[in-house]
Amino acid sequence: MEFQIRDRVMLKVSPWKGIIRFGKRGKLSPHFLGPFPIIEHVGLQAYKLDLPPEMSGIHPTFHVCYLRKCLAEEEDVIPLSEIRVDNDRCVEEPEVILEKETKKLRHKEVVMVKVHWKHHRGANVTWEAEEDMKRRYPHLFE
Repeated sequence: MEFQIRDRVMLKVSPWKGIIRFGKRGKLSPHFLGPFPIIEHVGLQAYKLDLPPEMSGIHPTFHVCYLRKCLAEEEDVIPLSEIRVDNDRCVEEPEVILEKETKKLRHKEVVMVKVHWKHHRGANVTWEAEEDMKRRYPHLFE
């Protein structure tokens, strides 16, 4: 893949590999960070990115296999300043509970709630167990 200088690219991250963790495993963990502008072509298949100061502990040169061209409009991009990180994990915050439904399993019933998440890319609505959501986010049920 060929990129041009000042192209905006997304950086692929693996939440369970390496020293710095960008999120937990699971459906809400981020797969890409960015976008970051390319400032230099290094070697045959590497690019140097213009990373923000909060990512100063990360080497700015990456192989092309870790980069994807950013196709999103600038308004759709979540600024890094708005993302909360706690213990090297990206913290997703729910906005509101939309629906409530009871799932019948073989020997018990589980109450599920449909949650709308803040700053979540793609489908920002998921079904979560009500008991777990009440324990983690009691303010949503008041």
